[in-house]
Amino acid sequence: MKISLIEPLNVKQEVIDRLAAPLKEAGHTFVSYDDLAADEAEQAERMKDSDIVMIANHPVAPEAIRGAKDLKMIDVAFTGIDHVPADVCRECGVMICNAAGYSTETVAELVIAMAVDALRNVAKANEVVRCGGTAAGIGGREIAGRTVGIIGLGAIGMRCAELFQAFGAKVIAFNRSRKEEAIARGIEYKTLDEVLAESDIISLNLPNTPETRRLISREKIALMKKDAVFINCARGPIVDNAALADALNADELGFACIDVYDMEPPLPADYPLLSAKNTLLTPHQGFISEEAMIRRAEIVFRNVYAFLEGKPENV
Repeated sequence: MKISLIEPLNVKQEVIDRLAAPLKEAGHTFVSYDDLAADEAEQAERMKDSDIVMIANHPVAPEAIRGAKDLKMIDVAFTGIDHVPADVCRECGVMICNAAGYSTETVAELVIAMAVDALRNVAKANEVVRCGGTAAGIGGREIAGRTVGIIGLGAIGMRCAELFQAFGAKVIAFNRSRKEEAIARGIEYKTLDEVLAESDIISLNLPNTPETRRLISREKIALMKKDAVFINCARGPIVDNAALADALNADELGFACIDVYDMEPPLPADYPLLSAKNTLLTPHQGFISEEAMIRRAEIVFRNVYAFLEGKPENV
């Protein structure tokens, strides 16, 4: 079979070579690219004649899938698969596998870092001291003793809950189903409206699906405490970000820490959150760390080997 890695995985070439070696030894053809395709035509060319295509987090064009007549599986080096046209894959009989679990620790740690910054004014304090200022007025608040609301108790949401509990916070959560593990940890399940209204810190940890799109609407944002900290390291389209910016600018919400947007950065100059007050914005870096990138590469190659053995994983 021909296996094509059509975009970089952000690991050293020796990692790719090590993981791909057994494929070549077994007689398969493996090709990889260290840059992104310039356009859809180049993407289609890279996918042509491939049985398995490995991608990261950049969108796959429907026509590139249709044009890859031998394609049997798209191996996504990412947790979310909303950048892959699943309907076209179904139409063409192409399996989609993802890299579930690779970024759990990395995303959860960024959530915690954002919460600490929002409450303790770390970034602001850095600017103050460089401008000759003092600590007057920027001491902030503690996580300990506060109520943290987790919206979505998947692997990342659970890890966030564990870390917040380690800080001494009370954790409440909204999730479609209840987990015994969460109950055993003392996490209290509540409705979405209750979580939004009762939490001092809110962490959004849901996938982007038709059901979750714009779930955090203007009306839901209005339920939050006026001094609450809202953190989104999940998916941008789950939130009405224009409404979020309006709430921040009107002092109807305390602070927002955002890593994901309605599009991938760079953001357009008129994007509402760029001019909103009391924000910490990062460029969709939640999933990126040295360790996570290596885990991701290992998982997507393991997906290939499992598929070739007739026992596909992470489907």
